[in-house]
Amino acid sequence: MAIQVLINVLLAALWMMLSDTYTFGAFVFGYLFGILFVLVALPLLPGKHLYLRPVWKSLILAVIFMKELILANIDVIRIVIQKEIHNKPAFFAYPTDLDKDWEISLLSQLITLTPGTIVVAISDDKKTLYIHSIDFSDIDSEVSAIKDSFEKAIKEVSIR
Repeated sequence: MAIQVLINVLLAALWMMLSDTYTFGAFVFGYLFGILFVLVALPLLPGKHLYLRPVWKSLILAVIFMKELILANIDVIRIVIQKEIHNKPAFFAYPTDLDKDWEISLLSQLITLTPGTIVVAISDDKKTLYIHSIDFSDIDSEVSAIKDSFEKAIKEVSIR
């Protein structure tokens, strides 16, 4: 993937030199031209995908996190402004399918940064996260919510 970035930047610089225009617009045009060149030359370069794919998937993960962050803040505000406490805090075990340490760490951080939940421990085999939730409905809905949002997006980012 790094060679793709290097080729793209070098083509952008080459375009600026050939056109004798050293502006940001010329660099952007050369960079876009370089992306097209890298796409055409992709079978000859290392990596199965264009290097922009993980960047795009990371942006999607950031959008998913922002959506979950807003929804969790609304839920916590709803709990705080109630006259009587009706929430049911609980600990639960979350089985994860992620393998790499950085993926598990990122998932743990995203869960912890979301208001109302916190990862309190990770099992020694790194297959189970122990999570505390401020308002626990049932384990199946909690696990499926995390799997369908954060874990799925993290898997997409790590695909090469």
